[in-house]
Amino acid sequence: MSRFVVLGNPANRRVTLFADALREAGLPPPEVVPWLELLRSLDRLRELDAGPALVRIDSYGEDFAVERELLALGGFADAFTVEERRGEVLEPALSHRGFQQVLAQLKALFAERPAWRLLNEPDDIDELFDKRRTSRRFLSMGIPVPEFLEEVPATAPELLEACRARGWRQVFVKPTMGSSASGVLLVTMSSKGVTIRTSLEWDAPRWFNNLRLSHYRTPPEVTRALQFVLSLGAQVERAVPKARLGGAFFDCRVLCIAGEPRFVVVRQNRHPITNLHLGGWRGSVEELRAALRPGAWEAMLESCRKVAALYRSLQVGLDVLFEDDFVHHRVIEANAFGDLLPNLTQEGRSVYRWEIDEALKWTGTRSNSPAPNTLPSSR
Repeated sequence: MSRFVVLGNPANRRVTLFADALREAGLPPPEVVPWLELLRSLDRLRELDAGPALVRIDSYGEDFAVERELLALGGFADAFTVEERRGEVLEPALSHRGFQQVLAQLKALFAERPAWRLLNEPDDIDELFDKRRTSRRFLSMGIPVPEFLEEVPATAPELLEACRARGWRQVFVKPTMGSSASGVLLVTMSSKGVTIRTSLEWDAPRWFNNLRLSHYRTPPEVTRALQFVLSLGAQVERAVPKARLGGAFFDCRVLCIAGEPRFVVVRQNRHPITNLHLGGWRGSVEELRAALRPGAWEAMLESCRKVAALYRSLQVGLDVLFEDDFVHHRVIEANAFGDLLPNLTQEGRSVYRWEIDEALKWTGTRSNSPAPNTLPSSR
């Protein structure tokens, strides 16, 4: 089977890079079903041949028209009257609620097409978007995660008091359904007061995501930012001190494909928010492994395998930190669409080429690529 169907935004680089990888593999281009058309009518998908196919559900992001459709499905009454304002944070919980409805409809449709093999499962995607569900599930499986508040208070003063009572001097407050550090607050509490570092920028009366981090230091600014994120539904975690390489904080994006950690990207920054689009840069995996204590690399990879084993999807992206002792690690987030890693190769193959080769193995289709190996073991 070499027929691929992709649900995505046609002009998005996720879709175009996946199509490039298919072409490099000598395979036909994918049948792309645009999210915008799909959200308006599932008949768009039913029009496709029900014969054997490998189906990839890709991200719906970076398209405002798609976001409005999802907001409307999620119950945002004014969705179609909202003007596009680049970077504005518009009810991520309602957007995800709309996406959940679509995932449920897709699950039912896929059940009617047994010849279609899914590269990522709707149930997996739904769970991987939810930071509260994933952190609790991982903890129950013995996978190390940051400590979190089981119950999140509704107000900023109560939240700060709950954190101080636990001796947490620094916490991350994250929208439960967010991604790409959207709306994430790094809250620091000291004898001098409370400060926040975040990509959120207040431009009254709205909040926007910015590529530059903002600092909030006055009590009114701190309260406003905290109340906004709490109103979206929040995950609150102790900010575990991250190790540093060359004086810069780092964590890792680990991409598991077919249950194995295949790609690791070291993400570095001068501050603990290491997302590459917020001024971070790719560090050296070799430098990291040289700095780790014996066994630490294998232990991290094994945690990633345990997470990947919880899901039926072909790929799962994980964010993992090493503590400042270079021994212990924590899985800090999971990502349903965490495989956009351009200009990254392993054994001469891109991320999407690896995924394609592994998908073809499911169906017994011959691949021209050499048999993949796992990432090198630690010293």
